[in-house]
Amino acid sequence: MTYRDAGVDIDAGNRLVDMIRGAVGTTRRAEVCSDLGGYGALFRPQWGRFQDPLLVSTTDGVGTKLKLAFLMERHDTVGIDLVAMSVNDLVVQGAEPLFFLDYFATGRLDPALAATVIGGIAEGCRQAGCALVGGETAEMPDFYAPGEYDLAGFAVGIVDRQRLINGQRIVPGDVVVGLASSGPHANGYSLIRRIILPPHGPGLDAPFAGGTLGETLLTPTRIYIRSLLELCGQIEVRGLVHVTGGGFWDNIPRILPATVQVEISLQNWPMPPVFRLLQDLGQVSRDEMLRTFNCGIGMIAVLAPEDVDLALAHLQRSGEQAWVIGRVTARGDGPDQVCIHG
Repeated sequence: MTYRDAGVDIDAGNRLVDMIRGAVGTTRRAEVCSDLGGYGALFRPQWGRFQDPLLVSTTDGVGTKLKLAFLMERHDTVGIDLVAMSVNDLVVQGAEPLFFLDYFATGRLDPALAATVIGGIAEGCRQAGCALVGGETAEMPDFYAPGEYDLAGFAVGIVDRQRLINGQRIVPGDVVVGLASSGPHANGYSLIRRIILPPHGPGLDAPFAGGTLGETLLTPTRIYIRSLLELCGQIEVRGLVHVTGGGFWDNIPRILPATVQVEISLQNWPMPPVFRLLQDLGQVSRDEMLRTFNCGIGMIAVLAPEDVDLALAHLQRSGEQAWVIGRVTARGDGPDQVCIHG
């Protein structure tokens, strides 16, 4: 017997490496010192740019949003989601993404499909300005359903210690600015599938927003790297929140000092139609929506009041939609650090 008889095709893996070499090359940075296919990637940071550099690392996946990609047989956008979920976690600490690695696992390797997915990962890296330096392709027969795969991503960034953003400078009177999301991003899709798929929901082919509901729900996660790093170079950003799983209730307190709380008004930004549809179809409560989804706000910045106008103008020039959505106040006697009105 051979390894191929057991379901693992080494030649297919080699073909995949050849197919993705061009896309990976478009993400290369000057600090990369190795080529694709080695045992490990070499990266020489430009330490001279920093006084006291800190490396920041993150890892994440795409979750059950992949199930929609499988059902729609569309695989070109989930790679962007994969990169976004990790690099957006880097930038909330003020870190510039340096490089990214991916893990692609499937039951039977389809080189063309895998190349499409990795092409999306390369696009995400280009948007984030980081290098795709390598990864792992795992072919595991009988482990995944035919046509399905899983993704994980790993990112490393760098920030000068004196420019680290950790929320500890947040004080009462600071202003909370929300940046628009591109949709549900990559969170809440287990609930989304329960709501929109038959027999209870209208299905992925249902008309919506000039296309289909499925196309809207596969919109990739917005990558905020360039606009936020430029903003951090202009003003003091006291806190950043990537609104992911746990929504507003769980993510905002992660950056707040124990002495403050945040008050948010839902009336201060337009909730995108896809969230209203999900809320109506699933009869989802307001609090459950805010705990599960970003509800149209993918990133939150906490700023000093005197910096808000400059920040909003910069974000608009950078292609972001942004609104003042709340304020920081002294913490009351209650256990909650997030108060949401409206």
